[in-house]
Amino acid sequence: MLDDHAQDAALALDLPADDAGRKRTSIYQPEQAGLIFPEMPDFADHAEARAYRKTHLVAACRAFAMQGFDYGFAGHLTIRDPERPELYWTNPMCVHFSQVRMSNLILADHAGRVVEGRHAINRAGFVLHAAVHDEHPDVMAMCHAHTTYGTAWCATGRPLDMISQDAAAFYNSHAVIGASAGAVAVEKESGLSVAQQIGRNRGVLHQNHGLLTCSRHSIDDAAFWFIALERACRQQLLVEASGIKPQLLSEKTARYSREHVGSDYIGWLHFQTLYNQIAETQPDMFA
Repeated sequence: MLDDHAQDAALALDLPADDAGRKRTSIYQPEQAGLIFPEMPDFADHAEARAYRKTHLVAACRAFAMQGFDYGFAGHLTIRDPERPELYWTNPMCVHFSQVRMSNLILADHAGRVVEGRHAINRAGFVLHAAVHDEHPDVMAMCHAHTTYGTAWCATGRPLDMISQDAAAFYNSHAVIGASAGAVAVEKESGLSVAQQIGRNRGVLHQNHGLLTCSRHSIDDAAFWFIALERACRQQLLVEASGIKPQLLSEKTARYSREHVGSDYIGWLHFQTLYNQIAETQPDMFA
């Protein structure tokens, strides 16, 4: 599907400021000031920004574990380093998502060389993620895992139908990619063929392989929309299995839903619920 985020960017939501006069960019931000509500952080330096990105990368891995997205050593999540954007942090090879923590993250360059950390890098992860990060300098984060429903739906080679508000988050923002379909991405050419086609899509259905998401906002955003994309594939498969033709959203409704519940900010906001739960119940993530 073709992306029209650039067109939507011009349709900025005209929302009233909150009681304190602060600009609101989402209908979910409260108009009443002083209430407890997640806020995008400001950082004093690169060290603070790096610590934030790393802890949220760990939480994203832990969230994938909670969702049952593990499949041996397959699956990789990445976030650019704030000071050295040519490098990216990622989960270590052959460490279960549930065991990823601050101390075992690795920092790698686009050549696949580990710059910081003791663990090896996942070759397939390096090929795909490095290619995307290199091809699209504005992409901050990326997620991929071998999930049950996403992999099954990707075998159809079809985009998602707009059957629900959940699916509408991917309206004109996901693509089916057939290049290198089903082949293990261990050669650089394979990663490049995928990277060149990802463009500005939030989600990618890589035929006979699985799901990928990328974000220009945060690892939080990329991780939540990956979870949502897997959920949308599951819903689509359930509808297909019922044999009943679904009622599809109109283009107007799908676009409206994406604008209000499918933005990068909303992806970040959704993930804060997961982050807070994981940080509270799994304090070893900070070790």
